Amino acid sequence: MSTPTTPITLDRFLTSAHRALWEAVDEFAAQEIRPRVERLESAAPHRVDRKIARLLAERRWFGVTVPEASGGMDAGHVAKTILIHRLARVSGAAAAILQASLIPVAALLHYGTEDQHSTLLPGVADGSVLMSIAVTEPDQGGHIGGMATAAEWDGQAWVLTGAKAHVGNSHIADLHVVVARTAPAGTPTSQALTAFLVQGEQRGVSLVRHPGKLGLRGFSYGQITFDRVRIAPNHVLGDVGQGFEVAQSSSILYGRPNLTAVSLGLHESAVSLTARYLSNRPRYAGSLSDLSVIRDRLGQMSARLIMARILAYHAVDMLDRGLPCDDELLTAKALGHDLATETGTDAMHLYAANGLDKELSIERVWRDMQTTYAPAGTGEVQRRRLAESLLQEEAGTATRTPWSLMHAGRTRPPVAEQPVSV
Repeated sequence: MSTPTTPITLDRFLTSAHRALWEAVDEFAAQEIRPRVERLESAAPHRVDRKIARLLAERRWFGVTVPEASGGMDAGHVAKTILIHRLARVSGAAAAILQASLIPVAALLHYGTEDQHSTLLPGVADGSVLMSIAVTEPDQGGHIGGMATAAEWDGQAWVLTGAKAHVGNSHIADLHVVVARTAPAGTPTSQALTAFLVQGEQRGVSLVRHPGKLGLRGFSYGQITFDRVRIAPNHVLGDVGQGFEVAQSSSILYGRPNLTAVSLGLHESAVSLTARYLSNRPRYAGSLSDLSVIRDRLGQMSARLIMARILAYHAVDMLDRGLPCDDELLTAKALGHDLATETGTDAMHLYAANGLDKELSIERVWRDMQTTYAPAGTGEVQRRRLAESLLQEEAGTATRTPWSLMHAGRTRPPVAEQPVSV
């Protein structure tokens, strides 16, 4: 009896189309991405890889959640997770390139006008329009309420000035979704921000040289500055004052599950690499993997992986079904990262001094694991949100509609309001 390609534990979440996609991504990653990994690791840290994005675009995977009418796959969140998860098994950087551009796609899908959809979504689907989302700032980090980047209405256009940091695909994106302050001081954050569509080649848009980071070699998550960039009214995304909602919903419904999938792929890679290494490492008359103390540690790693895998796919399956799942998305992201990094630490311990060797893949996998903690909310933020949800439920005071219900099945764009002077 042949071994199934997909884990039995995921059977309830996967259709035949999902399984076919799983196999296709594995084949693509083995043939197209794996040969590039060594080159990415040996290149200068600041080097940005553009070829991987082109390869992903050729498969039309940037359009995984774009409607078929616009040339996309319209395949849903489970399919999106499969794409990112299976790529991350081979290269965290390749998975990051894909996931980072899918977050702003969510913003465009949920808040774009009909004109914005018809103009931009076909390019997103075929990969000719690569997007980024710019919210985090150099001094404020993810503290949206303290955002300093601002846009002022001069009677004809919005004038945008400020800087954004840790922007995924910063140096290869064609179109940036930039969230900026558009209301006077004292206005509640939920009404003070607006999202804009900013072309990368616009006058006043500048890229700060990407210095390279600890992990994800080849992936750019750098800094962009905006110096009095003029933005036409039809490049407002959503309504004026709706920027907080644009950022939050995109982060919760796409950012968190995307990063969960990256963590899962890296987690799976760490377990597989470690099991293979220990099985081939001689000790006494056998191998290291024969020792009971080693098997205990490997068993813990395997159990964590099974838990992380179920959490990840359970959450996005709920999202595809239109069920309220904000808490499940939070849990999958926070706990998925924790489980992966615990396994990464175990792996490095089991490799001992060899784990520090850049010639062995485990060193790269461990570095890449460190990059999924902060984006879309740190573990502390996720756990606070879970606690708030629990306390509201117990007190019967929950009033806000979950983001996962607000955007479930939302296929028609909202009507954009005209800009107002601030």
